[in-house]
Amino acid sequence: MPKARWLMIAMCLLANTINYVDRANLAVAAPIMQSELGFDSATMGFVLGAFFWTYAVMQMPFGWFADRVGARFSLALAVVWWSVFTALTAFARSITTLLGCRLLLGVGEAGAYPSMAKVAANWFPKSERGLAAAIFDSGSRIGAALSLPLVAWIISISNWQTSFVVTGLLGAVWAVFWLFIYRDPERHASVTPEQLARLRAERGTKPSGGSTVGWASLFRYRTIWGMMIGFFCLNFVIYFFITWFPTYLVKARGFSLAQLGTLGLLPGLVSIPCGWLGGFTSDALYRRGWSLTAARKTCLVGGMLMSSVITLSVFAPSVYLALAFFAIAYGSLAFTAASIWSLPGDVAPSPAHVASIGGIQNFASNLAGIVTTTFTGVMLTITSGSFVVPLVVAGGFCVLGAAVYLFMVGEIAPLPPLPGSAVSRASAAE
Repeated sequence: MPKARWLMIAMCLLANTINYVDRANLAVAAPIMQSELGFDSATMGFVLGAFFWTYAVMQMPFGWFADRVGARFSLALAVVWWSVFTALTAFARSITTLLGCRLLLGVGEAGAYPSMAKVAANWFPKSERGLAAAIFDSGSRIGAALSLPLVAWIISISNWQTSFVVTGLLGAVWAVFWLFIYRDPERHASVTPEQLARLRAERGTKPSGGSTVGWASLFRYRTIWGMMIGFFCLNFVIYFFITWFPTYLVKARGFSLAQLGTLGLLPGLVSIPCGWLGGFTSDALYRRGWSLTAARKTCLVGGMLMSSVITLSVFAPSVYLALAFFAIAYGSLAFTAASIWSLPGDVAPSPAHVASIGGIQNFASNLAGIVTTTFTGVMLTITSGSFVVPLVVAGGFCVLGAAVYLFMVGEIAPLPPLPGSAVSRASAAE
């Protein structure tokens, strides 16, 4: 395989890290911005949540776009777009301009994961695709971990406006290097004809794509719906960690701010190597002779089932035991996510469908960001601040997700032509 594939996926890891730093910048700067701009907590909460609406809605259009123009241009456009609106947030002085910047930030960031899934499918064979997906996906957790100290440091030596400008510039610099470095294997100078032929054979795709499945027809496959529902279940729990987990530690476990910045980071830090382990395990099983279906589903189902221990955290007698359950849960979710992001390349009927399928499943998964935050907030209000119901429900979604990946998602292989399609009629005629 071409050695350049590792540079390409490392660039995706870096882009995703910047992605999550830019996404979390507002959350870190929010307390200072509230006091300076006079926003109450309800207004700031509305602004923070606005991102998810455009981020979810634009997943499918951006996935379609990435398949049409290629990952090189689509990812560069996405990063430049979100970097511009990250930097422009520094000049927001009203709820209208701040809301507009967050909505437009979501539009740009929607292009990240579909484009990266396409890069992994372009450059990596099936036997390495799980690890490739784990590498770029881990940028989300690295970025989330870096955002707090990085943004806080910039604000401490300057102001909150500078934090948005600096983090926005990071993406602009990345885009310059990306456009200079990235080419698809078919157009990369370092890839020999022999390597390209082997890569095509290993990833099981034809140069022309070899499929006439339309974008809308993807929704006629049970496997696609299984991928959407399964990823929704995973992200229902992931978004608890992203949104309500710090509140849980402070309100339910009595954490101080110092403990929040040290012990509270443990689940997120554990999840980074667990994601890499998930990708490595899935690929290793396949290389050892397991079918691709068995290799992927073992990690998908096993990871989702293990993550259900999040429910036990609410009943743990000590804070350290609770943190251990949270760390196992978050690590298991990251373990699962590596195989989830290898699926678009595994099941796409042609290379021209990879980003589209990635966008479709990520659209469904990010609806969970809206559902989780709202559901948890309502339950806390009804139960006078108890986290029992949200965490029990989160564990239930983990089990449901495991069942969906086991029974609803079919064989992990390129989706076959639909009955009545032009391709199936041609096959029948032969």
